[in-house]
Amino acid sequence: MSNYSIRDLEQLSGIKAHTLRIWEQRYNIIQPKRTDTNIRLYDDQDLKLVLNISLLKDHGHKISEISKLSLDEMGKIVMAISDQKLSYPDQIHALTISMIDLEEERFEKIISTNFLQNGFENTMTNIIYPFLNRIGTLWITGSIGPAQEHFISNLVRQKIIVAIDGQVIKYSPNSKKFILYLPEGELHEMGLLFASYIIRSRNHKVFYLGQTLPFRELIFSYDVHKPDYIFTAITSVPANDEIQPYVDRLSQQFPDTKILLTGYQVVGQDIQLGSNCTIINKISDLIDILS
Repeated sequence: MSNYSIRDLEQLSGIKAHTLRIWEQRYNIIQPKRTDTNIRLYDDQDLKLVLNISLLKDHGHKISEISKLSLDEMGKIVMAISDQKLSYPDQIHALTISMIDLEEERFEKIISTNFLQNGFENTMTNIIYPFLNRIGTLWITGSIGPAQEHFISNLVRQKIIVAIDGQVIKYSPNSKKFILYLPEGELHEMGLLFASYIIRSRNHKVFYLGQTLPFRELIFSYDVHKPDYIFTAITSVPANDEIQPYVDRLSQQFPDTKILLTGYQVVGQDIQLGSNCTIINKISDLIDILS
């Protein structure tokens, strides 16, 4: 079981911390534990409750009415709503609950339905990718446990690999060459795998080198393939004080290649970029480059 701060709940549910405090005081609908210094702490059940309340509110239920429902009554209404076609934020809430409960069947139902209705790329772009970004930040800060993050990440990873295996690529004279890799010690592969799918779907060539690649091996691969682009995702490694030297080294080592960077350690950080470097803030940035 994980412990969440009120800011964690805000990030996972989209409900402002101020609103959560009002609900607690006015409706007694959620009762967090308190630390010795009186800081609110929430557990998995609290998070599920807040996500369910958020879903009900988004579907027209007033908080004053919701506060009078028992947990069983609330659960039945939520299940009835879940049988309908949900919005993207609602789907992300549902995935969060499946992660908390380590419930593969619910995950499969949500994802399979969306693949059929919206297609693989739209489902990944609008539901899974924002969801993974959200929980990735919480995992790094220790707000959710490794079991929950690994559970959901491995399920998503399986889906992406199956989708990549099913791709039929038609290369042309305009096709570009991409090397995709993670720095040595970096294991968070999800964004890289999806980038591989996106690039291949636009009929470009991908040399996928995967996790924890030593820099000397990147140089070797570059010399073999002479790519137009190098794409990497830096989530936790290199560490903060090593990021700038690493980015500088990439830029200087491969001056004739465009370097695409993404991940928690570079997005929104004060990184100085060489003229051949671009930060990918969201997947649509990569799609725009490919277009």
